[in-house]
Amino acid sequence: MLRGFLMLAAFFGFTGVGLGAFAAHGLKNRLSAEYLAIFHTGVTYQLVHALALLGIAALATQIPGRLATWAGASFAIGILLFSGSLYVLALTGISKLGIITPFGGLAFLVGWFCLGLAAWRLS
Repeated sequence: MLRGFLMLAAFFGFTGVGLGAFAAHGLKNRLSAEYLAIFHTGVTYQLVHALALLGIAALATQIPGRLATWAGASFAIGILLFSGSLYVLALTGISKLGIITPFGGLAFLVGWFCLGLAAWRLS
């Protein structure tokens, strides 16, 4: 699990920085301020949860049970659904994709809840 979460953290961190730079330089003159802000929100949440995955990787061997695994998986799913839907929305303007975003937010909440529960159960 350590290797998997470290690889996910590295991947999402790398792509988050790349997408942020792409938006700042390549999309600045192509997207409206509203869509640029939506894209930026996706990047922000992706990078924050890439760091959360890094934390999960560091803690996964110290926390007994499966809650750390569930937290990491939920963070990864959240990035894909939340940030991914915001990227596609900003780039295509298809507003119906916004229905996916809350499911990603829910996955983030599940991840944080699992992490908190794992901490609560530590002796």
